Amino acid sequence: MSPEIIGAIGLAILLVLVFLRVWVGFAMAAVGFLGLLYFNGWGKAVSVLTTEPHGQVASLTFVTVPLFILMGALVSNTGLAKDLYEAACRWIGGVRGGLAAATVAACAFFAAVSGSSMATAATLGKVAYPEMRRYKYNDRLAAGACAAGGTIGILIPPSLGFIVYGLITQQSIGRLFLAGIIPGILQAIFYMVTITLLCRRNPALGPAVPEMARVSFTRKLSAMGLAGPVLLIFVVTIGGIYLGVFTPTEAGAIGALASLVVGLAARRLGWREFRGAAMETAQATAMIVAMLVGAFIFARFLAVSKLPIMLSEVLQTSHLGTGGFLAFVIVLCLILGCFFDVNAAIMLTLPIIYPSVVALGIDPIWFGVLVVRLNEIGLITPPIGMNCFVISGSLGVPTSTVFRGIWPFLIADAFHVALLIAVPELSLYLAR
Repeated sequence: MSPEIIGAIGLAILLVLVFLRVWVGFAMAAVGFLGLLYFNGWGKAVSVLTTEPHGQVASLTFVTVPLFILMGALVSNTGLAKDLYEAACRWIGGVRGGLAAATVAACAFFAAVSGSSMATAATLGKVAYPEMRRYKYNDRLAAGACAAGGTIGILIPPSLGFIVYGLITQQSIGRLFLAGIIPGILQAIFYMVTITLLCRRNPALGPAVPEMARVSFTRKLSAMGLAGPVLLIFVVTIGGIYLGVFTPTEAGAIGALASLVVGLAARRLGWREFRGAAMETAQATAMIVAMLVGAFIFARFLAVSKLPIMLSEVLQTSHLGTGGFLAFVIVLCLILGCFFDVNAAIMLTLPIIYPSVVALGIDPIWFGVLVVRLNEIGLITPPIGMNCFVISGSLGVPTSTVFRGIWPFLIADAFHVALLIAVPELSLYLAR
């Protein structure tokens, strides 16, 4: 059999293992090792297995991962999410659908210190959903806003999805962070406009809250103090990268330190909260390390099989062009996003499709924004949108209710992705 056929068989085995619920990192490592064993023999295969883990993890760039995870975990455990939501409610909570829009706004702010969509959805959902139900909001709109708002968490930097993409493709993590800012803000705006249109058509979905409409301008200004710590952390970390003051790795360290100082200064970070943040960081980092190692071993196998090169040649000779390739990527990412978290989906797809990105001359920074955005949408796409199950499990809301509430936001996502594809400069302006 040709090397390409062996590569295709390996890919098929990997997908079977994953859908049989074998852990993604282990499945990629096992298939990659067996494939290298077939092509190169025992000695070289074992050599890759022994050197690849250390080679990928023992780098200064990888230190970015645990540092940004720790930053988000510290903020999450200090209760700043509640302050963000209250600040957003004071400004826009008094209009129809205002509490749902405030949920989206708070998710966008929280995303500035959290690199995880599911963490953002779970944290803000516990704060916002009971409040919306208390004011007679439709349960579908309330649950949908929490699930969809959470997806902003991995587009606005710092983003674990961008870090993983940058590590695999050797692209600048700092540029990827900056590329996600405008698309992330636009995503929040699209969601807020969607909520406004829904509530204008049917006011019963999200009734106005009179007491919030009567909040004085002074109290609104004082609300900025509630959001101030999060904004400060974001400005220090991402602003430092933008100005070239420090690298993304240094930004992660400074951001984690700033989160620690803010938590201690606010007297919200005790030993129990710190221990919880440290445990979350260790667990998430271990999971990402294992998946990265597996992804690189599998990528080595694919490179030897020449399957990605064959696929890129097929794309170039089939005259599908960039448009056809992007259509394929959109469908692939949406499907995989339904079943996996963003990091796992990125690691599964990039070794296969990235050579085609290079061959077609697609800007890798813009493509990174598109891939992360598409996998975000998969997190709320039926039948297995991970964020929807997070909201259902953490809030005790029926999964069917969450899925019914998510459809208007999926329509907004379609328009948002179309805009990002039509106007690449939205992603590239700050990155340049």
